[in-house]
Amino acid sequence: MIPKMNVYKKRWGIDSDDSIKPGLEAVQEALVKMGSPEKQLQVIHITGTNGKGSTIAFMEAILKEHGLSTGVFSSPAIIDIHDQIRINGEVITEEELDKSFQAMKEAGLSGFLTDFELLTVAAFTTFRRLAPDYVLLETGMGGLLDSTNVVTPLVSVITSIALDHTAFLGTTVAEVARHKGGIIKKGIPVVTGLLLEEEALKVVRTISSQQGSALFMYGERFDMKDDLFNGTETFQLAGRKMKGLHQGVNAAVAIQSLLVAGIQLAEEAVSWAVAITQLAHRFQEISPGVFVDGAHNPAAAKALAATIRSEFPGEKVDFIIGMLKGKDIEKTLNELIQVAASFTFLTFPHPQAATGEQLMKYCHHEVKKVTTAESNTIILSNVRNKKKIVTGSLYLLGSLMDY
Repeated sequence: MIPKMNVYKKRWGIDSDDSIKPGLEAVQEALVKMGSPEKQLQVIHITGTNGKGSTIAFMEAILKEHGLSTGVFSSPAIIDIHDQIRINGEVITEEELDKSFQAMKEAGLSGFLTDFELLTVAAFTTFRRLAPDYVLLETGMGGLLDSTNVVTPLVSVITSIALDHTAFLGTTVAEVARHKGGIIKKGIPVVTGLLLEEEALKVVRTISSQQGSALFMYGERFDMKDDLFNGTETFQLAGRKMKGLHQGVNAAVAIQSLLVAGIQLAEEAVSWAVAITQLAHRFQEISPGVFVDGAHNPAAAKALAATIRSEFPGEKVDFIIGMLKGKDIEKTLNELIQVAASFTFLTFPHPQAATGEQLMKYCHHEVKKVTTAESNTIILSNVRNKKKIVTGSLYLLGSLMDY
């Protein structure tokens, strides 16, 4: 259930299903009833296993520095439904969301959509009314059958491809790539991040060729080296607040995507935007020596470990981990063990969360490991004077911001 979704559904008398039902027919029918708001927007469509949020944050900042307004639809809800729809970096207000739900009620949308489909329609409805210059549209899961995949974007963006959501997207990288590549539209250019798996490369190349879509792949058509972006244009940047080599890739994907979308960019504005961009829960220091990072799958954990080695050479850190059931917990821990001094497995309040005891069963490494449910105490105390990294579920990290 999307947090606070029931409040709006009850207020406006709209029924929807809280299950996951991949497919486009229902949402397409609903959008027609709403007057096809998605066709009245300039959209950049973004999918990927990891890196979507950071790439969008870089795009938001760059567009803002060029005096352009933005709308963002993202997933999942970190605090509640409002943070999934943003206008110029600000979460949607209750008043504006009420206007969209009222319009959906009047259009007769009750009873045949899932919660995420209903929210997708609400986002398109909101963006049409508020008319931002560009909409940055993040897929909820996959791409091919995701409810956001009803747009004809200016550019399709695939940040990364790795195993995740295997129950819906498939158990091989090639199967996941086919879902991610499903956002590629006929004749619409494609920008990708660093796709390390050969199976993913092959699938994306094939779909792009079949669709007649120009392919701009990181490492082939553009890259970022020592803060020098080299792509359709060349920009010398002044550094990044967001650490890690993977964030350099995400910044490059953001810049190249905006260029491919036909947006004129100025070096000074791009440099400043990249330098100041900070996304919550991406190697974010929340108190001295305590960092949070939403590494919730093996690929993200590998990037986090690389960042730790880069930022704290020779050090090992204390990990505090809370994850959802169904994630590849064992492989995620295997990526972190090389930089781990200890693991604290955390039980946190979420209906799909694994308990600390369940998480510990996946840890087969000879390292100090404990379980706890005292999240605020264990995180804010730093008596060992070691670096602490709180990681795993974004839902966990969102809940900690109250402390």
